[in-house]
Amino acid sequence: MKKGRRVLALAISALMVTGLVTGCDNNEKKEAKSSKNDNVVKILNNKESLCLAPVHIAIINGYFDEEFKAIGQEYKVVTSNIDTITEQITSGEINAGYGLTGTLMQPISNGLEIAFVTGLHRGCTKFYSKKGTGIDSLEDLKGKTIGVASLSDSAPIQLKRKLFNLGFKVNGSDADIQFVTYAMTDLPTALDNGAVDAIGIHDPVAYNAEKNYEFNKILDSGEDEVFSQEYCCQAYVSQALIANNKEGAVAYARAIQKAAAFVQANPEEAARLQVENGYMPSESNDDVVRYGDILSLLNYEPSVTLGRETFVASFKDLQKTGDLDPNLNLDDFTKKVYPDLEGVPDSVVYDADSKTFTEK
Repeated sequence: MKKGRRVLALAISALMVTGLVTGCDNNEKKEAKSSKNDNVVKILNNKESLCLAPVHIAIINGYFDEEFKAIGQEYKVVTSNIDTITEQITSGEINAGYGLTGTLMQPISNGLEIAFVTGLHRGCTKFYSKKGTGIDSLEDLKGKTIGVASLSDSAPIQLKRKLFNLGFKVNGSDADIQFVTYAMTDLPTALDNGAVDAIGIHDPVAYNAEKNYEFNKILDSGEDEVFSQEYCCQAYVSQALIANNKEGAVAYARAIQKAAAFVQANPEEAARLQVENGYMPSESNDDVVRYGDILSLLNYEPSVTLGRETFVASFKDLQKTGDLDPNLNLDDFTKKVYPDLEGVPDSVVYDADSKTFTEK
């Protein structure tokens, strides 16, 4: 009799577990693809972030679906905060994402185990002073206070690189510049009110500030001779994903390259798709036009080679400024953090007329 009860209890437990799994699976399919194995590619997404257009477009246009279906795998989209990737990578919540190169340099050097897989876009960071203050160039920043969103944000990292090469001392108590932090959207007001002498901000905040305030643009990463050839944002995966599921890492890289190429060829269409699918807020068609204008000003042509060159240049400069450990070996670090992944093209171009991709 006891044996019969135990069998019945086990059967009921099995049915309960099956029901829970089935219910969870049905819910997951509404938002993301899931996998039965531990190597599922968990892709970071963030809504209301215009620069993440390639992630949004890869979801909307089915590029993730195509690339993962081709290798017989599934994936999961994790909608979360792009500012907490260290914790998310460490916990395993995500293993593929998209971030600012400069912002990621110090965490990587401190042990964040991610590897870049391709550069995605250039030109989203800009620096402004207020007209009439006498700050009309980078050289005028000596002794000044610059407002930034975070001390680890790519804006101060890029500015340090630029000013160091102009002879500034950029770190330490006797540095020629000082940084203070404000919320990104508050930085234009801080500059306009005289709380800071200059600001470093990213699009679309930069685009809006330039339209609405009397500011001087003293550095534009999309126009600067050096920074215009570097990627402000790049795609990455965890090093564990490369070790355990290289095919999945390649599929992610290929899909995100396609999406970036689509944005490069169709910025207005990309903006429309972001709004229509709920990835960007909009109160009128004017917002779609504005988003399209911003995307058109950025260079979304993806490249592995140029992405790696961006990493190397940043690494060298930040060792000189003291922001990275000077004892780190560049060659060894680059092989680990920007590896060659067979199957990932150097670049992809999208032809809007034929609606086809060409790998370079």
